[in-house]
Amino acid sequence: MTKSELFTLLQKDFQDLLTTHQLNDETITITSKSLTPEEAIGITKRKDFPILTGSEVMIQAKFRNSSGQAFTDSPTCFQGSLKEISQMSIIDNSYNRSIFIATYNALKNDLGFSTDVIHCKNNGPELCSKQLNEFIASHYQNPKILLVGYQPAMIEQLSHSFSLRVLDLNPANIGEKRYGVTIEDGIDTMDDAIEWADVILCTGSTLCNGSIVSYLNLDKDVFFFGTTISGAASSLNIRRLCFADQVSSC
Repeated sequence: MTKSELFTLLQKDFQDLLTTHQLNDETITITSKSLTPEEAIGITKRKDFPILTGSEVMIQAKFRNSSGQAFTDSPTCFQGSLKEISQMSIIDNSYNRSIFIATYNALKNDLGFSTDVIHCKNNGPELCSKQLNEFIASHYQNPKILLVGYQPAMIEQLSHSFSLRVLDLNPANIGEKRYGVTIEDGIDTMDDAIEWADVILCTGSTLCNGSIVSYLNLDKDVFFFGTTISGAASSLNIRRLCFADQVSSC
């Protein structure tokens, strides 16, 4: 699947939802805003999460009583109707795409197609990483794990238990050793890392830049995590891990 095919598929699903639930002609206001780090992730013990270092921003869409979030490096604000969003050009416009994804997540949450749409806060990421570590240990025996995206709590947890490689696109991280693991270039070493891994854990933020297509339809177990992927997971028939119901600080 190409990036163009991916976003065309999601836009069709979005439009089908509007048509099926008779939302196309309604005047519904969607507000997207960039969240401050504290609004998005709370007060954390660890200070090197991407949202705290400024490499990513979370935007949030509100639809009725539901929310949808998207991590992006192209933050923007918008207020308008669902119909307007359905007509946005998102394949080559990263700003429109971030609005679309956050709104898509809010819409699917409101219609009951997605859950766990709000990012963990405070100690939540630490507890989530422990749950992830336990999940892997209970389902696999000594797997080689590829983590796609710089997630410090996950790196620390997983590196203590498994062989781990980490890919990222942020130049500030690439080549640096973090928690005993050297962060690799998410483009240059991607093919080798995918071939090496038994299990891939991929951040849902890859949806926003389209790089998610490199991790779809692989002949190995791939799990996606995070709120950005909440709406698209069912549409793409991919496996999503979220331990929000087991993490009291979410």
